Amino acid sequence: MAIEGRSPPSRRFLAATLIAYCAFFLMIACCRATPAQDRKVYIAYMGNCPKSQASLPALHFGLLHRIIGNAKVASDSLIYSYHRTFNGFAARLTEAEHQKLSAYEGVVSVFPNKIAKLHTTRSWDFIGYPKNASTSTRRQQSNLIIGVLDTGIWPESPSFDDSGYGPPPKKFKGRCQSSSNFSCNNKIVGARFYNVAGDYGPGDIPSPRDSDGHGSHTASTAAGNFVTPANLYGIANGTARGGVPAARIAVYKICWAFGCSYDDIMKAFDDACSDGIDMVSLSAGGSPMEYFRDPIAIGAFHCMKKGILTSNSAGNDGPFPGSVSNNSPWSLTVAANTIDRKLTTNVKLGNGEIYNGTSLNSFVSNKSMCPIIYGGDAPNTTAGYEGNVSRYCYSGSLDRNLVQGKIVYCEFAGQGDGPREAGAAGAIMGNNPQGDVAFPYLLPVSLLSEKDGSNVLTYSNSTSDPTAVIYKTVDYLDGSSPYVLYFSSRGPNPITPDILKPDLTGPGVNILAAWSQGTTMTGLPGDERVVAYNIISGTSMSYDNRCSCYYGNLSALISKDSKK
Repeated sequence: MAIEGRSPPSRRFLAATLIAYCAFFLMIACCRATPAQDRKVYIAYMGNCPKSQASLPALHFGLLHRIIGNAKVASDSLIYSYHRTFNGFAARLTEAEHQKLSAYEGVVSVFPNKIAKLHTTRSWDFIGYPKNASTSTRRQQSNLIIGVLDTGIWPESPSFDDSGYGPPPKKFKGRCQSSSNFSCNNKIVGARFYNVAGDYGPGDIPSPRDSDGHGSHTASTAAGNFVTPANLYGIANGTARGGVPAARIAVYKICWAFGCSYDDIMKAFDDACSDGIDMVSLSAGGSPMEYFRDPIAIGAFHCMKKGILTSNSAGNDGPFPGSVSNNSPWSLTVAANTIDRKLTTNVKLGNGEIYNGTSLNSFVSNKSMCPIIYGGDAPNTTAGYEGNVSRYCYSGSLDRNLVQGKIVYCEFAGQGDGPREAGAAGAIMGNNPQGDVAFPYLLPVSLLSEKDGSNVLTYSNSTSDPTAVIYKTVDYLDGSSPYVLYFSSRGPNPITPDILKPDLTGPGVNILAAWSQGTTMTGLPGDERVVAYNIISGTSMSYDNRCSCYYGNLSALISKDSKK
């Protein structure tokens, strides 16, 4: 009903009024708070800690309050306060706040949070380290504490048994984040875990316990006890030991299913280098960047100022020039070389010919011979594949009715998914670009050179009943070692070309060391092989030689500490 003396408002007028009201309230809401999705995690680095470290967290909050202008939002935005070894913090900021903070006096750098990626019996024999250590040497080693920043540790491994160890050195001030599924001992003297985002993937365990295997592998390579016998299904059998087997280990778990977050890495450095450790081992990295925008370089710098060496892997992005990561002058960066143990998976054909292949095959054939079929002759036509694709044995490209129970010859050194899905008894892969690194598969596999693969294919086409057998992997001495592997990242140093990187090289190929029993041999779906010791390769593994470099100064270090 219209009001007397006034014309009723038009529909267009009402609509315009409604839009204006909505716009007004939306503007008010935007002014009051910035949506969380507009904020990203940044790390602010502010150099050395002032003498009054206790006030740093309050100072960090106060600085954020001034930048953001809202106490509650500032409090919610603060993620980490770094105040033990160096000065800085991690916080969620808008781009405008990031720019404002970068201009503040006393702020060295502000950089976005990113994810870094993770980059082992015979190796010590190859280097020439003696197996027998005197009582005095073991006593000195037991005063050394290695801080391992990685995926955690499997404390039940014999490599970390504390039998015969006394209490931890009094210099260690760290702590053990024990839980219902983890506890420290006199070998593993400290353990912490860092995942401020709460981003846990399938299989991740929110404790210092290792569910990946990488952390246990690197920790035991550096400081694992003598363990005899140690092997992987009988492969590489021998005595497992670390470079300094009597040393203690402090664990800082920073890496998870998604990778290793920069903010967590910096917090682990902040704690580790104030806990009383003697060296840091970190086998992870990202793209090369300016030193004081690099969390690993920053952490290593402040550890160095306390006399603590940080050892880093060079990365697995070789053989491309300038691919080396962890380039700071104050850290030790190590490439990967071979050892004199080579792993071979032999293939025998029905005509008696034997070819030396490469893989990590733990399966024992229960047949003397199996039929061979060429992948190109078994396309999954129902799914639309033809022989020109199935010859590479890609996932889904093979016809199960033709492949099941047979060994498939593939022209591509892939992951073996196609043959496994099709029920194959095994796979022979030609055109293997590198014959030095042995990788595990979920079925018997042998990777052959292009020439040997061509011979297998010729044999397969020459008879109506071709057969073959893939043997279990064996190891033998390789007199051509050492040499640097193709995957090991190369210099020159992309940040400071005048400073050579990597610094040195160490054994990083086919290394046997402790493994997490919270995962499997490969960690792949369908793998049921839970092992205590595993064989893997990478510049992460080569850090055992980084420890040996440091070990040369161990006596001087212990002597110096004992006088304090």
